[in-house]
Amino acid sequence: MPQDVATGFLWFVAFLFSTTVHEAMHAWAAMRGGDLTAYHGGQVSLSPLPHIKREPIGMVILPLLTALTQGWAIGWASAPYDPRWAARYPRRAALMAAAGPAGNLMLAAAAFALIKFGLGAGWFAAPARVSFSGVVEAAGAGTPELLAALLSIMLMLNVLLFAFNLLPLPPLDGSAVLGLVLPQDKAIELQQYTSQPWLQILGLALAWKFFPVVSAPLFALVLALLHPGEAYR
Repeated sequence: MPQDVATGFLWFVAFLFSTTVHEAMHAWAAMRGGDLTAYHGGQVSLSPLPHIKREPIGMVILPLLTALTQGWAIGWASAPYDPRWAARYPRRAALMAAAGPAGNLMLAAAAFALIKFGLGAGWFAAPARVSFSGVVEAAGAGTPELLAALLSIMLMLNVLLFAFNLLPLPPLDGSAVLGLVLPQDKAIELQQYTSQPWLQILGLALAWKFFPVVSAPLFALVLALLHPGEAYR
């Protein structure tokens, strides 16, 4: 049980940091595009405090509860923006939407690089059994097991956040990113259509139902890249 609590707490820490980066990237991209709404709200920051202040339930209460009871964290966060700015500059708004998942991809790449370095240095080893919390294990007494778990969680959490948020369903970022490839008038129409509450609720339900189809092959891909000589089922 103490190990389960420790792993759950690592999930919470990883979620808090990863979600903060995600929202800070949204806010930074909006600021660079001319919308200072999130900047004035303090969201262009890697401190979790302004993000927690905006969404305390989604950033702290629910992820901490799920991390300590389920062994993984789930929650939500948001960065404010001016919808009039988004309608006037749909491509800038699409870049703002893409910036959040891009932040998760960068975190996943950093965790992946550290794990590969650790494998090469003999700090980590391929585990006999894998999970989202354990894509590597400590190879010896000199490497803390919690470090292997934290890097495993950071890698898998950010891979999953990147992929989930890019699903082209409202209110996820992927639906807004479509504005990068649409004509401006169609991008504005898409903004208006996907802002409807009923469609956002439906989109979340479909995303939650569909995502396991995506997450399983993603996990297999990560394992194949980390441990090319191993065969996991």
